[in-house]
Amino acid sequence: MKKLLTFIFTAVMLLSCSGPKDGNYTFQLLTTNDVHGSWFDSTYVGGDLKKSLYAAKFYIDSARTAIGEENTLLVDAGDCLQGDNVAYYFNYVETETPHIYPRLAAYMGYDVVTVGNHDIETGHPVYDRIRKDLESYGIPFLGGNAIKTDNGKPYFQTYKMFKKAGVKVAVLGYTNANIKAWLTESLWSGMTFESLLPLVQNDVDAVIAKEKPEIVIVSVHSGTGEGDGSILESQGLDLYKSLKNVDFLVCAHDHRAVTFQSDSIVLLNAGSRAGYVAQGLLNFTVKDGKVVNKELSAKLIPVDQSKTDQKMRVDFHEDFEKVKAFTLQEVGKLDMDLYTRESFQGQCDYINFIHTVQIGCTPAQLSFAAPLTYNGTIKAGTLIYNDLFTLYPYENQLFVVELSGKEIKDYLEYSYDNWIQTASKPTDHVFKIRPRGDSRYDQAGWSFTGATFNFDSMAGLNYTVDVTKPYGERLNITTLVDGSAFSLDAKYKVAMTSYRASGGGDLLPKGAGVDTDNIDERVVERYPEIREIIYDYLKKNGSISHDKVSDPSVIGTWSFVPEKIAGPAVENDMKLLFGQK
Repeated sequence: MKKLLTFIFTAVMLLSCSGPKDGNYTFQLLTTNDVHGSWFDSTYVGGDLKKSLYAAKFYIDSARTAIGEENTLLVDAGDCLQGDNVAYYFNYVETETPHIYPRLAAYMGYDVVTVGNHDIETGHPVYDRIRKDLESYGIPFLGGNAIKTDNGKPYFQTYKMFKKAGVKVAVLGYTNANIKAWLTESLWSGMTFESLLPLVQNDVDAVIAKEKPEIVIVSVHSGTGEGDGSILESQGLDLYKSLKNVDFLVCAHDHRAVTFQSDSIVLLNAGSRAGYVAQGLLNFTVKDGKVVNKELSAKLIPVDQSKTDQKMRVDFHEDFEKVKAFTLQEVGKLDMDLYTRESFQGQCDYINFIHTVQIGCTPAQLSFAAPLTYNGTIKAGTLIYNDLFTLYPYENQLFVVELSGKEIKDYLEYSYDNWIQTASKPTDHVFKIRPRGDSRYDQAGWSFTGATFNFDSMAGLNYTVDVTKPYGERLNITTLVDGSAFSLDAKYKVAMTSYRASGGGDLLPKGAGVDTDNIDERVVERYPEIREIIYDYLKKNGSISHDKVSDPSVIGTWSFVPEKIAGPAVENDMKLLFGQK
């Protein structure tokens, strides 16, 4: 009897440890990324349908049904927790009840979620809570290159194993390596972030040695990039060209909806805001317990916002109504229409308002600010909380930083060089634009070559920008707003976003030559999120008026010169970018 039991135990163990059964198989990988809170299918004002997880689920479920749930994995590559009213509401307002995102992720059937830089931007209380809640549903929050500073171990889980299509599948996940350049340390305290090269390959090799998976997936919240190894925040193509023994590479961050494939690896990037679901397929044969004859393919599935999962809509309706009520609350009055695009051509009420709010924070003397909404409009009348997301869409904090006059001038020269080019006649382009669409802004025809959220102007000074001069010679700063002289040697206290103070956009490190790794030595005051400061301004003042926000005695003046060249050239470029007014 003892021998019989030993024989049965041995047989069972051999069966459980044996490889996959011989035959032909199909494995399916479905991915999303940079959803940025596009969870609900309806806007809060007007009720227009938009692309969302509700609609993405329709396509995901269809693909699951076609290939089989047992053969499918669903992965998100990060930037889940920021970018829409609903994310803000559950991150910072409704904090006592279970956060909606883990519930949504479980409802959608995500197997893995990767940590994005905007997820880290929400702060420890939010993403630590999200990680715990996701794990309660069996969903790991992966970020293997976020390394604890106290013990050198990953702060987030690095990988998870699955059994799909009869074989073992390893999914490894990593966040953006350049987070420290954008976010203040309080948001990522206790961590540092390693480059994905060579870390990912080393981890892949270790996981293969330990787990012996037949399929390997790497999900990175890193841009697709150029593949030349020069961009720390966009290492996707660098990995695509160099990774060995990886079947699928999921990229994100740059909102670039693309796929690349070779005989051995596929790269998937589903763009942003649930515009696409990316699908990777792997057909393979198992012979004598070994995987052979792998055939890879990939495509992007466009999401139609009208094809939503109606049951999901009903099941999360109560959450939607909570966010809608929050969004529609009145917060003040607006005395004039605001157009964010006007920021590109000079001073305007929109960017002047941001400057006014920032320079009003003690002890700021000056203010740097850029247009964070590309082409938004807020009509005069009653303001609701939803309008604050157009005024200020990000959760940046406000810092007051000490800079020298020379650093300020160099900073501005760098900023305007992102924005304009040297012109000699009215028919030249003043803006750095190119004739193509830009998926970041859904803008057809012409678009800026650089990211417009890095086009900083300054308040508190009187200055001009000469479009006929080369980089380094364009700025002519005359005086401070009180009429006193501006000195290159003097020290000034400058209000700016936490993103900028941390090195975002390179304006401080490359433009002004400031060591942002040690920015704390220069920070003289920290304030909460700028949107909350705007809200406080409205509670105090009741309204936004031209006279209050565009007062030259407070914010100063600046313009492009000479007018005979800059005026018509800027007007022509604005028409190319935005059409006739």
